[in-house]
Amino acid sequence: MIRCTHLALLTLALACAACSRPAGDAAQAATSADAAGKTLAEARAGVATKLITQSRGGEAPPAPPSGVLDLIHYDAPAGKLAAYLTPRPATLGKHPAIIWISGGDSNTIGDFWSPQPRENDQSAAAFRAAGIVTMYPSLRGGNDNPGEREGFYGEVQDILAAADHLAKLDYVDPQRIYLGGHSTGGTLVLLVAQIDPRFRDVFSFGPVADVSGYGQDMLPVSLSDEREIRLRSPGYWLGSIRGPVFVFEGDHDANTDQVELLRESSKNPKAQFFVVPRADHFSVLAPTTELIAKKILADTGAQTTIGFSEAELEGLLK
Repeated sequence: MIRCTHLALLTLALACAACSRPAGDAAQAATSADAAGKTLAEARAGVATKLITQSRGGEAPPAPPSGVLDLIHYDAPAGKLAAYLTPRPATLGKHPAIIWISGGDSNTIGDFWSPQPRENDQSAAAFRAAGIVTMYPSLRGGNDNPGEREGFYGEVQDILAAADHLAKLDYVDPQRIYLGGHSTGGTLVLLVAQIDPRFRDVFSFGPVADVSGYGQDMLPVSLSDEREIRLRSPGYWLGSIRGPVFVFEGDHDANTDQVELLRESSKNPKAQFFVVPRADHFSVLAPTTELIAKKILADTGAQTTIGFSEAELEGLLK
């Protein structure tokens, strides 16, 4: 399974919570960006990232079980990228769909089909179980894909290309495409929401405000390059969010202080932040994605009606 391992990524989560930048820096930078009137898309326009390392996976994604997921390829700026996609639904009509970005090496896809323990289920299986069309895209430089890993940069365009692929499927409702991700994937989907508002709702689990805390091993750019880090860090661009975004994290052994920092930094009503009681960075996933799946199935109107209350989240883990 190419996702966060419980011990290794828990260590990473705690490291992220102690980012090398002072906590106030992200809030100050966000305020400065808002005052300057620049969105993340505007700030990135025409800026070519400067990679100090080149990295790609090399191994093809494993074949999924027949009838559970299909291995497909979708067109993206970096070339044709691999993805897993649930099979065509048995019932006719247009169906809701979600793109899920895993944690850890978010560029790479692997085993999303084997049963996982409830306290650490990063497979987003709740969406498949609910009958929601589910796509797990790999991104540039992952698996045997073309391109190089850019670390939260060009990957944004790959995810938007995955959404383009879904929208063209005759059984997907293009007005009901959602986006979700966990840990590094949660950070990445938050950046996507800051670039493009096309998704009906975005669900980000355990992101960070400033990516420098991930460390040089996970970032192909210099940690001392202020511009490169800023353009990858969602804490600086909360004012750029134009569609509904929901951020979740557990209340212990998690990136809780990062989510609280994002909440404190945000003046944008489009972004809502929730700390789930009695959950950690991993156990928050299974019950919360099950709740989200139910809300997606009920979200059938012209505009999204999805929302969350502290009371319903309070009862998720008892």
